Amino acid sequence: MKHFLLTWIGTAIALIITAKIVPGFFITSFVAALVAAIVIGLVNAIVRPILGILAFPITLITFGLFSFVLNAIALMIASALTPASYGFRIDGFIAALFGSIVLSIVSSIINHFVRIVD
Repeated sequence: MKHFLLTWIGTAIALIITAKIVPGFFITSFVAALVAAIVIGLVNAIVRPILGILAFPITLITFGLFSFVLNAIALMIASALTPASYGFRIDGFIAALFGSIVLSIVSSIINHFVRIVD
């Protein structure tokens, strides 16, 4: 349970950092980041595997680079599923693409430190 909470908070912090770096990627508060982290986690658990199976041939042809596009699509779906009043919004595919790259890097760094603490 402790690991889950640390990962959730780490993802929320990564979302806030990503919003500061990527134009078109908006998080209005820490609570919005926590809600967005939950929605992104649900989308990654439910929708992302389906997208991965459907896009496997093109991912194979591009040597895995298409996975960045799949991450951007998953982020856009999460943004669409999150009510606008919660303060998580992505304006356009390019913002989602750069956001997915930055979010992956920042989340990896934060999760590395969470594993050290845990």
